[in-house]
Amino acid sequence: MDCKTVGIIANGTKPGASELVFSAASTLRHLGCSVIFDRSTAALLGETSELSVKGLFRRCGLLVVLGGDGTLLQAVHEGSFPAPHIFGINSGTLGFLTGAGPGDFEQTLTEVVAGKALISVRSLLSVEVLRNGAPPWTGRALNEVVVSRGERSRVIRLEVEIDGVELTEYNADGLIVATPTGSTAYSLSAGGPVLAPDSGVFVITPICPHVLTNRSVIVNERSTITVRPSEGQQGVCLTLDGRDPLPLEPGDLTRIRRSRQALRLVFPEGLPFFEVLRQKLKWSGKVV
Repeated sequence: MDCKTVGIIANGTKPGASELVFSAASTLRHLGCSVIFDRSTAALLGETSELSVKGLFRRCGLLVVLGGDGTLLQAVHEGSFPAPHIFGINSGTLGFLTGAGPGDFEQTLTEVVAGKALISVRSLLSVEVLRNGAPPWTGRALNEVVVSRGERSRVIRLEVEIDGVELTEYNADGLIVATPTGSTAYSLSAGGPVLAPDSGVFVITPICPHVLTNRSVIVNERSTITVRPSEGQQGVCLTLDGRDPLPLEPGDLTRIRRSRQALRLVFPEGLPFFEVLRQKLKWSGKVV
């Protein structure tokens, strides 16, 4: 991991964002790093920058994201690939993707720059929407792909295949295809299992299924998952990581695979995934 040039992206809506950016930049410069910002983050310090988020991704070896999981996800969607290593400092709520908080980030940054860090490689989902021979719409997701009913309050029917073999037709409010990273997000809220980041699988979780035997299905990450709205289904939408929905037309085929790209998240040494899980979900391990 090259820490000579470190980029900083911050969520300016968080309380104390400018002070946190200043402290992080000062710490990194004291460690001998060159620090660069995107336009909006530079403005928090009263400075100017010509770099977009995409440009920042291309210029730095380590990217420090100040905010929460949502800020990190937004940066990933606005950035370019191959992406730099990403270290998150949590000033949000849950923070599964972040490696430090506002109170301990200076020491942790020092350790990261010194090479004392755990690199967690996270799989991404590659998404194609095929429509009547037209050029495919493509996208990428770190957490999950959701095919849902949109704003309509009714059940939809979705036909799902795994590697060309029919799985089932779901009658549900929607369907989530999640990576191990996304297994602690929307999929978990819908009743899906928690997956370790290195488990090498994806999970398909129906949202409020109307058939009680429809439960989460775990598939190998080398599988190709296809989802098609059943005949006559209208108002179906596709959403990647909670971003703006893409309306699907009848007959559209959504093909989901593991992306050739991956994301490298940076965590402090001695902070394994299951320790993070226990802390974030407040599992005491004791009978109350």
